[in-house]
Amino acid sequence: MCSKGKGELKMYYSAGNYEAFAHPRKPKDADKKSAYIIGSGLAGLTAAFYLVRDAQLDPKKIHILDRDPLAGGACDGYHDPKNGFVMRGGREMDNHFEVMWDVYRDVPSKDDPNVSVLDDYYWLNKEDPNYSLCRATAHCGKKLPTGKDFTLDKEAQKELLKLYLTPEKDLEDKKISDCFDDHFWKSNFWLYWQTMFAFQEWSSALEMKRYLQRYVHHIDGLPDFTALRFTRYNQYESMILPLLHYLTSRGVEFIPHCEVTNVVIDAKDPTHKVAKAIECTLSGKGKTFELSEDDLVFVTNGSCVDSTRYGNQTTAPAWQSVKNGEGNSWDLWKKLVSQVKDGSFGNPDAFCKNIEATNWMSATIDVDDTLLPYIMKITQRNPHDHRVCTGGIVTVKDSWDFWRCSWTINRQGQFADQPEDRILVWFYGLYTNRPGNYIKKPMRECTGIEIAEEWMYHIGVPTDKIEEYAKKHANTTTAYMPYIDAFFEPRKNSDRPHVVPKGSVNLAFIGQFAEIPADTIFTTEYSMRSGMESVYTLMNVDRGVPEVWSSRYDVREMLRASYYAIDRKQLKDMDLTVAERFLLKKVLKKIKNTDVETLLKDSNLI
Repeated sequence: MCSKGKGELKMYYSAGNYEAFAHPRKPKDADKKSAYIIGSGLAGLTAAFYLVRDAQLDPKKIHILDRDPLAGGACDGYHDPKNGFVMRGGREMDNHFEVMWDVYRDVPSKDDPNVSVLDDYYWLNKEDPNYSLCRATAHCGKKLPTGKDFTLDKEAQKELLKLYLTPEKDLEDKKISDCFDDHFWKSNFWLYWQTMFAFQEWSSALEMKRYLQRYVHHIDGLPDFTALRFTRYNQYESMILPLLHYLTSRGVEFIPHCEVTNVVIDAKDPTHKVAKAIECTLSGKGKTFELSEDDLVFVTNGSCVDSTRYGNQTTAPAWQSVKNGEGNSWDLWKKLVSQVKDGSFGNPDAFCKNIEATNWMSATIDVDDTLLPYIMKITQRNPHDHRVCTGGIVTVKDSWDFWRCSWTINRQGQFADQPEDRILVWFYGLYTNRPGNYIKKPMRECTGIEIAEEWMYHIGVPTDKIEEYAKKHANTTTAYMPYIDAFFEPRKNSDRPHVVPKGSVNLAFIGQFAEIPADTIFTTEYSMRSGMESVYTLMNVDRGVPEVWSSRYDVREMLRASYYAIDRKQLKDMDLTVAERFLLKKVLKKIKNTDVETLLKDSNLI
């Protein structure tokens, strides 16, 4: 709906393609405006995109500030000539990332500027659809026969349904472990869920509920990853570079080596909060950008990759140097909060005070064809075919009480300059403070060689060859990320600030720690949606923001999900009491020859 008051257009949500295909008129006073975007991750780049395309600001008046030399934030991927290839993480996409596809339909592809990133991506995933042939292994590389079942018992099914239906306000500050009994943790559902999304037992029950509702239409794709889609190259080359080129080629200014230390806020009137200045260090020298109310500020508050510590083949990451609760993005957010007394700027301490829980570690393992037989035994595909290989992560069940690790091989080469005879493996472990199965050390204390050894052990390399292969046939870089799961911390709804806080005139929050109702953090869509909503709100863009895909309200999807949640059984084959069977029989008789019966049949429940 469109909300108007005092002649002012407010940001609103829309559905369908009526507004999706429309072009908004130039907003009033757009020529007066300029913009400063703090952080060059997907959220910041998306904000810049919408400022250019829809808000129609002069691109030369848009400035992106970032402390790093390269844009992209968490969506990185680069070749360090000294240490090797580095990928801290990867991104998997959904067909209902409405904002993401709205952006990339107008951004030229890296490989062919005559087509869009969306076209390129769409064709690739049509021609080479994603699916996994081995979701998990046990006993040093043997396929774990899951049968694509969730193995949820009757109680776990009830608990899952209860969480799905519980209002968010009743889940504030609750952990997932507050909602499930012990039997749930032994299910295949939890194995799939935890390792795919990086949830842990202590994670927010509120966030898990959002995930359940957001992706209810993909539940059948959880065991084999048929729900997922991936880019051709690593996330930096496939997603960041094309978007950055779109912006800079139009005149948007990217300012690297610029560490913002404070945004000065005038909040004497809580109904009229104004950003007055940006204080920063630019290439080691202090600098201040003075602001008027026509200077818009977009702040990436908090970062899941803040304070990353890197390691290489022979060196472990300096994880001990990270101080709990500290980091550039957190320090900046805390300074902003200290200037505003009404709580509208959120609560960073809810997310950044528990790095012993929120950390995990990844590694990029660059191997030659010596490892190919062991890889292909598990993947049943040749990575050199340049097509889907693992089709998502392979979880190592043997490591459940150790590093709890998984690994993946995406389409090769993952980098445009990757040698044809090399294979890049991405490996991660959720528990960095526990010893490994093979390497009897905490993961965060390990060199790249040792992490490669652990992976090789789990894919079935004979133990007498592991050390030689890890040293001579692999090169491994590592990344310890203390805040990578910070957004999963149990929280109150008020802990994340609204994208545009109440009373804010020219400041918005963007990224994973700004609040967007109904959407799920740790996704590209969440970051990009925050960028769109911030611009549309501050600039009063006369076009609807596409609503979060509402499959959670679709009876068809919920029934279909129920069928898969009970491991593809019909209702009559469930574990029911005598009374429940009697009731089921009566209900089925009542709905005979109705649309309800049709829905149940279409869902394979009867």
